[in-house]
Amino acid sequence: MTGPRLSESLDELRQRYQGFVDQKLALDMTRGKPSSDQLDLAAGLLETVTSASIKAADGTDTRNYGGLEGLPEARALFADIFGVQPSEVLIGGNSSLQLMFDTILRAHVFGVPGHAPWGRQGKVRWLCPVPGYDRHFGIVAHLGYELVPVPLTGAGPDMDVVERLVADDPTIKGIWLVPKYANPTGETVSADNVRRLATMTTAAGDFRVFWDDAYSVHHLHDDVQDQDALADILAACKAAGNPERVFIFGSTSKISHAGAGLAAFAASAANVAWTKQHLSKQTIGPDKVNQVRHTRFFKDGEGIRAHMKRHAALLRPRFQVVLDTLAAELGGTELARWTTPRGGYFISLDVLPHNAKRVVALAAAAGVKFTEAGATFPHGKDPEDKNIRLAPSFPSVAENETATRVLATCIKLAALT
Repeated sequence: MTGPRLSESLDELRQRYQGFVDQKLALDMTRGKPSSDQLDLAAGLLETVTSASIKAADGTDTRNYGGLEGLPEARALFADIFGVQPSEVLIGGNSSLQLMFDTILRAHVFGVPGHAPWGRQGKVRWLCPVPGYDRHFGIVAHLGYELVPVPLTGAGPDMDVVERLVADDPTIKGIWLVPKYANPTGETVSADNVRRLATMTTAAGDFRVFWDDAYSVHHLHDDVQDQDALADILAACKAAGNPERVFIFGSTSKISHAGAGLAAFAASAANVAWTKQHLSKQTIGPDKVNQVRHTRFFKDGEGIRAHMKRHAALLRPRFQVVLDTLAAELGGTELARWTTPRGGYFISLDVLPHNAKRVVALAAAAGVKFTEAGATFPHGKDPEDKNIRLAPSFPSVAENETATRVLATCIKLAALT
């Protein structure tokens, strides 16, 4: 676009942008928070336990101490979701992020079974698929580890890069992965890449895969397809003779109540025993009343999957209006490209290089907040300054449309000025 056409377009865009500014909008697409409508779906959770029905299925008084590993019915619930045995599951509090932090901290201070503490081994490096989850990166950065970006392929991390790095470098101790409907790209790790993660040769005997299975039941569509299937990584690690390689995490934070859900950890028998050993010094037992609430409300994995269809009915139009508006505003312009996720909570958007920070700043000035540009990369530094994470779950359908039109206007302004 050059000459008079550029000038005319800029005038129109500036007028349109000012129109949004004048509306004094206050829209927030920064985080993948459930909407109030989604939280209302689990309102009955609070009514499942009364003073007369406080005991668990095995007769445990859930008000009291004990039950370090969680109630049997809660372990069975997550075993169904993870595809593991109940004995391989431990139930935590409400936050899977806390379980991840605690697991890394235990390895840092005490070492994983049979190995020296990571905190006493000198340099520690960590593989970080990008674009990825900023809170993952924050945990390992907080411990002073060196973050090593690894590109994603649409089917998980580039395993040629991963295999080359871990084969020769004993300082690389782990990799973050959101294996299904990844944050923010929406991709699922392929069965072949699960196999390669389980079988690859690592210079570090204490290398671990941190498998944040946050969105395993978070489909956006009823027609779950083959590409949505996630292979069983714990089984793959066992078959490869590396049963201790993977730690699995998940929660009901975006299933029931975001701040009052259940979190769970799954791993090999040896890793479960190691975790319980340290956990016994940390707590006398988790919140078993909340475990009873969840198991009575959902009953089993099928109950959760049915519940998640109701979530999808609320989320699907929110995502669709964002995708439709992006296509209407930016389709064919080559100014941006974006993912079309089949599940999860995010859309990953790439604008022209060196434009993302300016786009986000322009949008904020017009009353629409997005996660800070660069957040999807280690230390918040996107080397090309082009990725923006969109989170459509919290705003209404109408608010998502408005926010996306503001975003598209800012993308065009940033590209043309």
